[in-house]
Amino acid sequence: MTDIAATVVISAVVVAVVLALASIRVVQEYQRGVHFRLGRVIGVREPGLRLIVPVIDRLWRISMRIVTMPIQSQGIITRDNVSVDIAAVAYFRVVDARKSVVVIENVNAAIDQIAQTTLRNVVGQHSLDEVLAQTEKINGSIRQILDATTVEWGVEVTLVELKDIQLPDSMKRAMAREAEAEREKRAKIIAAEGEARAAAALGDASDTMMRHPLALQLRNLQTLIELGVEKNTTIVFPAPLMTAIGELTAFLARETGAANSGDQSENSLMRAAALH
Repeated sequence: MTDIAATVVISAVVVAVVLALASIRVVQEYQRGVHFRLGRVIGVREPGLRLIVPVIDRLWRISMRIVTMPIQSQGIITRDNVSVDIAAVAYFRVVDARKSVVVIENVNAAIDQIAQTTLRNVVGQHSLDEVLAQTEKINGSIRQILDATTVEWGVEVTLVELKDIQLPDSMKRAMAREAEAEREKRAKIIAAEGEARAAAALGDASDTMMRHPLALQLRNLQTLIELGVEKNTTIVFPAPLMTAIGELTAFLARETGAANSGDQSENSLMRAAALH
């Protein structure tokens, strides 16, 4: 009888220990526990040590941390009929642990599927230029649509970002040609503006020289000085300077002719006086 009693006591202690271990649950700081009793939710447990009734109760621990979910690349046709492959990434977190367990079976799988569908729908409503230039607007649209759907699941989508946009090779070449043509257009416009400004400046300079003829001569002399610095063997005289030299030569010729005419007149008078 003593052995039987000892066995019973030991068995009872073992069963008690097993039941105690089975009734202890630890909810981490980043988790919430959804407590079920006989299939019904009786509460949401905060972090810490929690006790449940073995066999009767179950405690689902739900992570409340932000989850990073990559959205696999989707083949999408834009509004202007361009085929692109776009991958994205979504960030979400559970805000209502009870809904995330009771309302939907698998939150991660559901958000993955709805995110892919929403990505295709939203991008398909925009042209390629809008997809490339207005990514923030598209990200916001996708996030709003996902939020409207996932709020019933107790989940909040915090951020959606387009991660990778793959274009066909033909479209890449066409965009490269377009960018090159745009750069050439800007270069020609800049060159034309420079020519216009230069022409205006030259016009102002010519007006100044017309009002001050000596300025043109000074400019010609400056040009000759610049040519002389290079030690050139050929000297080029500008046409206005040649005209000035011609005018000076003609002036000297007139003066010489006048002097010669005066000498001849004086000689004639002297001969006439001698005859008388």
